[in-house]
Amino acid sequence: MNCVILIGRLTRDPELRYIPNTGTPVATFSLAVDKQLSKEKKMELEAQGRPTADFINIVVWGKQAEHCANYLAKGRLTAVQGRIQSRSYDARDGSRRYITEVVADRVKFLEWSNDNAPQSFSDDLDFPGIDGFEPVDDDNIPF
Repeated sequence: MNCVILIGRLTRDPELRYIPNTGTPVATFSLAVDKQLSKEKKMELEAQGRPTADFINIVVWGKQAEHCANYLAKGRLTAVQGRIQSRSYDARDGSRRYITEVVADRVKFLEWSNDNAPQSFSDDLDFPGIDGFEPVDDDNIPF
């Protein structure tokens, strides 16, 4: 079974390309996924200048790749579901290079900025015409 689910923040904006001859869109980006560390261990590693996250390369294909390029940006919290893929290639210097990456089947945008949220999402949560639904002030929530 080869299935992975990651939640992390983008380390850079997605890069969108189109495959020559087919025109298939492909987007690549990297996620910083925090390691499961105690608060003390995290502070210790940060003081030593060592990473407290893993940096995972993500590849997304098709229409979803275009959506990622249009709506995701560096720093955004994102969930990815997919599979791990390993591949290799010969570098220009003749050496063999190996790459491990996640090929995403699903990408879920967990944060939006106000300037690029789709029209179907709104910070102004009005429910006109739906009986029983109305905005609630956070101060009135009992928990």
